[in-house]
Amino acid sequence: MKDNKIVVFLIAAVGLLIVPLIAQQFGNAWVRIIDIALLYLLLALGLNIVVGYAGLLDLGYVAFYAVGAYTMGLLASGHLTETFPAIAAAFPEGLHVPILLVIPLAAGVAGLAGVLLGAPTLRLRGDYLAIVTLGFGEIIRVFLNNLDHPVNITNGPKGIGPIDPMHLFGFSLGERHELFGLDIPVVTNYYYLFLALVIISVVICYRLERSRIGRAWMAIREDEIAAKAMGINTRNMKLLAFGMGATFGGVAGVMFGGYQSFITPEAFSLPESVMIVAMVVLGGIGHIPGVVVGALLLAALPEVLRYVAGPLQQMTDGRLDASILRQLLIALAMIAIMLSRPRGLWPSPEHGRAAVVPDETPHQHLEPSEQIPPTVTAIAPTVK
Repeated sequence: MKDNKIVVFLIAAVGLLIVPLIAQQFGNAWVRIIDIALLYLLLALGLNIVVGYAGLLDLGYVAFYAVGAYTMGLLASGHLTETFPAIAAAFPEGLHVPILLVIPLAAGVAGLAGVLLGAPTLRLRGDYLAIVTLGFGEIIRVFLNNLDHPVNITNGPKGIGPIDPMHLFGFSLGERHELFGLDIPVVTNYYYLFLALVIISVVICYRLERSRIGRAWMAIREDEIAAKAMGINTRNMKLLAFGMGATFGGVAGVMFGGYQSFITPEAFSLPESVMIVAMVVLGGIGHIPGVVVGALLLAALPEVLRYVAGPLQQMTDGRLDASILRQLLIALAMIAIMLSRPRGLWPSPEHGRAAVVPDETPHQHLEPSEQIPPTVTAIAPTVK
């Protein structure tokens, strides 16, 4: 059995390594679709910590994505040196912080933002928590849109760019390379970086799920009052869930900024946040394989449907708009999936089995006065 698992892992590893090499034979656009899907998968894994493990409905998760992207934009571009003469004097060639420093800084800033969001929402649950987090996400977007005066920090709706391409250990991801006679374009370079981050994130999520912290989150998700009665510090656990989930969003934002080389506030709107929540719910809340399937499906589906909506528009002589038709097809696909799989495409397995009632109870041969009352018999297993 162990040998079979090793063989499966090796086959999966080889498949993941050659996927972009095969996809680029049909055009770099397909590799770009896979890259964006991996970015969304990184976001969905982070949101799964908040929604899936701790049971906290967060509709403003895209705010942490924006925090990470703008951290990358400010630290890896010439925007701050153009705005602040003091920074320009200290860094005459521009402020170009290495990516290995930007990633932990962005993760820390996003994690702090997650804790600040979670602090005033500790007593809120369900719909009320969703509304507050939704407002937080919109506040961040509005701030990014308006922080261009009186001091130009975010450059407002114009966005920040160009952002430096990423360099890892002297290897530039923003340039084409040749390996063993194979042409490796820029989108393929970023694929391997995103894939490495996703694998690291999956390992972290699995470790968290099986740790004492993960079990505490799940206890809060199932019954917060019972978890508090068992001695779990629900306040600290909730803040930790918000902070841990936000760090994933911050790292994904850094990757997005370096990949696109340009960011604007419109890239972090409410539909983006709703789409990330839909990935977690569609795949299977709290189940990592399900989240992976849901994120890859919903991230790739809109791009793939571009090739379906175009011919349909031509068949109707242009009477149907391709973008609207594509959104309609996405919505219909999501409705069909949720109607056929209410718990998600790959839900977490059911724990426990139904109690088997024996044919003969232990007190059957006792005298009537010595028999245990039926109500006590029914309650005892629950108390135990």
